Amino acid sequence: MNVQHFRTAIAVIGAMSLGAASVSAQSLDGSWTSEGYGLYFDVSGPTIKAFEVTAVSCLPAFTAQRAGNDPDGGVLYKVVDQPTTWILRQGVSTDRRLLHQNGSASDVVIQRRNAAPGVCAKPTPDTPVSNFDVFARTWAEQYGFFDIKKADWPAIVAKQRPRVSEGTTPQELFQILREMIEPFEDAHTSISARSINLGFSSVRKSANWLERPDRPRAFELVEQKYARTPLRSWCNGQVQYGRLDGGVGYLRIKGFSGYGSEPSFEGGLAALEEALDAIFADASSWPGLVIDVRINGGGADPYGLAIASRLTGVEYVAYSKQARLDPANPASWTDPQPSVVRPSTRPSFRGPVVELTGILSVSAAETFTQALLKRTPHVTRIGENTQGVFSDVLGRRLPNGWRFGLPNERFVTDGKSYDGPGIPPDVAVPVFPKSDLDAGRDGALERALEILRQRPLALLRNPR
Repeated sequence: MNVQHFRTAIAVIGAMSLGAASVSAQSLDGSWTSEGYGLYFDVSGPTIKAFEVTAVSCLPAFTAQRAGNDPDGGVLYKVVDQPTTWILRQGVSTDRRLLHQNGSASDVVIQRRNAAPGVCAKPTPDTPVSNFDVFARTWAEQYGFFDIKKADWPAIVAKQRPRVSEGTTPQELFQILREMIEPFEDAHTSISARSINLGFSSVRKSANWLERPDRPRAFELVEQKYARTPLRSWCNGQVQYGRLDGGVGYLRIKGFSGYGSEPSFEGGLAALEEALDAIFADASSWPGLVIDVRINGGGADPYGLAIASRLTGVEYVAYSKQARLDPANPASWTDPQPSVVRPSTRPSFRGPVVELTGILSVSAAETFTQALLKRTPHVTRIGENTQGVFSDVLGRRLPNGWRFGLPNERFVTDGKSYDGPGIPPDVAVPVFPKSDLDAGRDGALERALEILRQRPLALLRNPR
């Protein structure tokens, strides 16, 4: 997941019922709503109309048209004016199915309803007050981390709403909405107001935060001082590999998106697997492997699971994913859906691994890190805490056409999520501090090489 989390493919997948090979479009006709997520679907023959719903609003999301059959027996739908595909498949119940987004690590449960939500019976007005109310209500019903942010959302809304009137300008409204969420420093929150050329996205920074112009300098340190072979690149430069001192493997992952020649999850996964085949072909000669995700903006979580599968000989649960369930209760979550790391039959590495992380390890870089927590032998993390955002971004719109995003999911391993503070390192080392950059050194990488030199056998024997 990068911080924007725009997906190029979506699928509705139902668990296959016994003896059922396919589903007709007509069998799905009617009204459907999601558990969590605030979505309503109106299915009629070849057409699906989707809506974003709160207690005070019902806004069109997209329309999709039937476009053939899926090889597994589902029905394909293409979203109008978007490069997005849906697949409708037979479920265990005719009234309960699953909504799956390609590139996501979980499904969304959808249930048949007798009628559309009552709020959809009339248009949601486009006024400053209505836009404010839709924004405020969406956050109240979907955001999952008010407790972590120590935020009293009703109090925030009560303070800001008197500032909005029918005479509020778009620029003033944008500033009010921004002020409501900016203190959260949540990198999965954003507002895009194209009609007035304004945008906002948040982030949590640390003392060693690198602004974008300074990041190439940090990348170059490895090539200039530590690499003993030129770094090879795959996946449009997002995946890089070379050798360090002593033949240690070095795998740098700069992002978990943009891998393929076309913007599709499937194409990217094929490109990644091809890259991993080439990289792990060298694995038998590695005394250890350093994986570097210190500057990684995220992307698709399953790509991280694919890499983790090259590092294990045993199957284990990486994490379980849950979504905010009850619009009135931020502490209520859907049933957990586990994501499993399964050993790959393709070229792999079972030896000692050190991972470099930091504040710029964001989103899918963090779910990848989380997917390695239960790997045996233990993956030693060196550096700083990751950013602390794991959810897919729930994209929503306002009546005036503005878009905004917020997280409504959590990833849990052994009952713990890491939203907010992020995943901590085992060995704390400053990541790209100015003193290191000025001296032309990479202290965290040097510590990784030191650990691999001193304790390769201990890493194999002892999970800690």
